Amino acid sequence: MRLLDRIDSPTDLKRLTLPELKQLATEIRQELVATVTANGGHLASNLGVVELTIALHRVFDSPRDKIVWDVGHQSYVHKLLTGRRQRFSSLRQFGGLSGFTCRSESEHDPFGAGHASTSISAAMGMAIARDLAGDSYQVVAVIGDGAITGGMALEALNQAGHLGSRLIVVLNDNGMSISPSVGALAKLLSKVRFDRRYYWAKEEARQVITTFPWGKRLWQASQRVKSGLKGLVMPTVIWEELGFTYMGPIDGHDIDELETALIQARDYLKPTFVHVITAKGKGYLPAEENVVYFHGVPPKKVSTKAIPTYSEVFAQTVLRLAQENPRLVVVTPAMPEGNCLSIVASEFPRRVFDVGICEQHAVTFAAGLATQGFIPIVAIYSTFLQRAFDQIIHDVCLQELPVIFAIDRGGIVGDDGKTHQGTFDLSYLTLIPNLIVAAPKDENELQHLLYTAVTSGRPMAIRYPRGSGIGVELDTELNPIPIGKGEIVRYGEDIAILAIGATVAPALEAAQELASSGIEVTVVNARFAKPLDSELIIDVASQVKNLVTVEENALSGGFGSSVIELLQKSGLGDIQVKSLGIPDEFVEQGTQAILRSKYGLDAKEIARQVLTLYQNLGAKVMGR
Repeated sequence: MRLLDRIDSPTDLKRLTLPELKQLATEIRQELVATVTANGGHLASNLGVVELTIALHRVFDSPRDKIVWDVGHQSYVHKLLTGRRQRFSSLRQFGGLSGFTCRSESEHDPFGAGHASTSISAAMGMAIARDLAGDSYQVVAVIGDGAITGGMALEALNQAGHLGSRLIVVLNDNGMSISPSVGALAKLLSKVRFDRRYYWAKEEARQVITTFPWGKRLWQASQRVKSGLKGLVMPTVIWEELGFTYMGPIDGHDIDELETALIQARDYLKPTFVHVITAKGKGYLPAEENVVYFHGVPPKKVSTKAIPTYSEVFAQTVLRLAQENPRLVVVTPAMPEGNCLSIVASEFPRRVFDVGICEQHAVTFAAGLATQGFIPIVAIYSTFLQRAFDQIIHDVCLQELPVIFAIDRGGIVGDDGKTHQGTFDLSYLTLIPNLIVAAPKDENELQHLLYTAVTSGRPMAIRYPRGSGIGVELDTELNPIPIGKGEIVRYGEDIAILAIGATVAPALEAAQELASSGIEVTVVNARFAKPLDSELIIDVASQVKNLVTVEENALSGGFGSSVIELLQKSGLGDIQVKSLGIPDEFVEQGTQAILRSKYGLDAKEIARQVLTLYQNLGAKVMGR
């Protein structure tokens, strides 16, 4: 029987010997590799925190003590050790365990975290709540070196040091976020990570001072000397100046050393910063050699004909446009690999800026570039653009600056679940004045919309889905698309389906299926959620009378809402409109296919809903 099979709660860890803990670490890595390579998920980051997670649960008493993970994708080991081992095979599956911490899933998850840089703020709130209630539990924030560069983390560190409440911040330092960490703080941490002079200086000081009479007093007095030596050879003073007691750097794969440090930190009464050095992908050679690829592993699937992803077409188009226009630049907040921008960065390294996990800064930085005549493309996932909502409004659109937002993972994303679905962007972007909002029907239209945005001189957002395109041939010549103009891609006299973005293809399939039942459908590729093609929509509505809008976006404030509002303003409020999209809820995890079927957004469900909604058409079919 595996040791892992005997761990049903953190209490079971406390009975194991050090050799058993090392064996347990090996078994956990084997379980991680087996499950994540089958289901998909974040592998390298979890392989790197095995010993750290074991040590945390041996030193602290979860769930009474609060362990807050940032980002929650490094919590797989934590799940295995907190009573979720038997369900671990359901990780990231429809109805299964979340790929992130989730309060509704376990009492051992005190805070849900799918976006980075939140842990210290949340942990600080828990610590102050504890103090106000007169309680005594411990609060630990575990944050990566990529996440700690985020503005929220730095703001929280500032307040934590000011208040001086008992709090432990564990920095899991592996030099990576998704890609290698960037920025001045990342460089500072790398000096600590690779500079061993401090260890030499500390040991030399100890050996010399303790040989003198009254050695104990002298060693205590030498704390100032040690601090001075550390400040000379290691840039750790920043944490102490912020009000934290700094401990480290500590070997993040040595359980004994980790426990010693964490016990010491646990007994301090003031904020403590524990700097732990880990290796992302530890213990699994493929992940150690390619940590970027193994950060997020896709699930195993049957190989099919290779069709370029929307992300790949985006990057290839940006490269082409950058070759033609020397004033085009790209800004991305810690996701150059996810946006496939390596091909652009390799040719134009000075024109691609990875600003780290700093979405707000990315947008305003781009705005600053735009004021000086450059054309910035902000390449970002839909779920992360939410964090820069204020900057889009005040720093870009209010000033009418020509910043282009290339919004990857728009719509249903899939297995990453509630925190990562891109189902709100059409709603929160279309309410902003001066912003053009578009979504291509396929990968070919994506490249033309990018060209349109670059040549428009206006703020413009283009959202496109995760995954492969639909397999259409790409035009060799790029042409501008008239802003605010859609197109009719199929004619029919019974019903009109107004679709946008990724829903155009299934709407066409649904129309073909309905045609076999004698129902003729007009399908409109709206292209633009803002401005709408008012002339086209009003013309179609006037002729057909029955409309269905389809979008992979929240129904509230989305594309369908805009169409209904347009019809009402145009005196066509009597037109029957049914809007298909995401209801007022967060979309859980599951494959894109499962979720599109659930929400009625695949071809089969669109056709079924049309038949159900328009019973008169059903009667027409029966009469033929």
